Amino acid sequence: MKLLFELSKENRRMNLIPPCDVPEYSFDESLLRKEELRLPQISEVDLSRHYTRLAKQAHGVNDGFYPLGSCTMKYNPRIDEEAAALEGFTAIHPLQPQSTLQGALQVIYEAKELLCEITGMDDMTFQPAAGAHGEYTGLLLIRKYHQSRNDTKRVNIIVPDSAHGTNPASATMAGFKVINVPSNENGGVDLEALRNAVGEDTAGLMLTNPNTLGLFDPNILEITRIVHEAGGLCYYDGANMNAIMGTVRPGDMGFDCIHLNLHKTFGTPHGGGGPGSGPVGCKEFLKQFLPKYTVSKNMDGNYYLDVAENSMGKVRSFYGNFLVVVKALTYIKSLGKEGIKEASCNAVLNANYLMNKLKGYYDVAYDQICMHEFVLSLDKMKHETGVSAMDVAKQSLDFGIHPPTMYFPLIVHEALMLEPTETESKETLDEAAEIFIEIARMAHEDPEYLHEAPHNCLIRRPDEVEAARKPILRYEFENDQ
Repeated sequence: MKLLFELSKENRRMNLIPPCDVPEYSFDESLLRKEELRLPQISEVDLSRHYTRLAKQAHGVNDGFYPLGSCTMKYNPRIDEEAAALEGFTAIHPLQPQSTLQGALQVIYEAKELLCEITGMDDMTFQPAAGAHGEYTGLLLIRKYHQSRNDTKRVNIIVPDSAHGTNPASATMAGFKVINVPSNENGGVDLEALRNAVGEDTAGLMLTNPNTLGLFDPNILEITRIVHEAGGLCYYDGANMNAIMGTVRPGDMGFDCIHLNLHKTFGTPHGGGGPGSGPVGCKEFLKQFLPKYTVSKNMDGNYYLDVAENSMGKVRSFYGNFLVVVKALTYIKSLGKEGIKEASCNAVLNANYLMNKLKGYYDVAYDQICMHEFVLSLDKMKHETGVSAMDVAKQSLDFGIHPPTMYFPLIVHEALMLEPTETESKETLDEAAEIFIEIARMAHEDPEYLHEAPHNCLIRRPDEVEAARKPILRYEFENDQ
């Protein structure tokens, strides 16, 4: 498929920008380019067709089943988009007087109240722009807490071996040393290893529950107790919150601070680089360290931007990705208390249903009741047939299914992680199960065919190593070569 630069023809134009209706402003000559930008010259119809062709080549939840594990690629209600598109939300500016932004501030305040209720926290900031940014902010809360007590020896953050890859990265960026603890035979945290890991240098624990294996740790209260008795704090990675919302709260499990992925759990389409939102909630004793600003309500019922007593300062410009918060509030209010719980229960039901349909054809890494996702191990299949997890994932593309997550978590060999989400019907899951069962049959009868998959896609098997090491990030004009 040709790039826009390759479609470009000199002096071809379109008129998409309306006439300027404000006085023109001239910048200082030193700030201006010395030569014009080399942009494609293209007609409107060719531009429209170009992006339509691109759209047809992408696979999204509107196209078919999208079981990308640990990512919650679900269908999101259109009403959330309509609410976020209201002019009262889109035509405002963060530097307006607060008296003219009462509706927007009320959205943030009500979203905070509801999400604190769902998570068992006491306050929340919406500044972080995404999940990993929320992790980083939560870790800064932990650091500020220990610094306020002059407890500077606490430099270690404990992270399980089944954690999201961003956990150790965020801890390192926040200035901590990462201590890994292994999983036990049931996929949970090894309690003895945790007891050996904690000490006077423990700043905290980062944990996802249910974890990346899709398993709820039955020892969660003991885990948080061990960390607290050592003087550390417990941080909850809310990436998998869609499995438990409305049923159990991280605050009741013993967690002191959390982050949520509004773009995964609460109604904003996930993927494509954004927009995201990773609000951070905390218990009462950590409120004083939250980033500025948070939204509060005075005795007169007016909303205002508040600054925590010992705030860490800003972690981002202004107040976060506001329209994502609008979508989250719309999502929560649309579902209501019972609907929030039903959504998480359906996510768990769908995952267990699909997992049990695939048993006997694939090995389940941890053969027990799962939560919102489960992990298959194709290690045995690869030894018997030579067919890898990559082969199975690529073959699923020919059946119109987006591949599951491959080779993650790292503690499972030849892993395929599937998350069907709560929005898929039984009929879709039955069809998906039959497809994966057919692929398993093909693996034993014609493994070479799977090695060459996909066969019907525009792009077959690109050299991913070469693409990662030598990415082509810009168009090369002929006269540049």
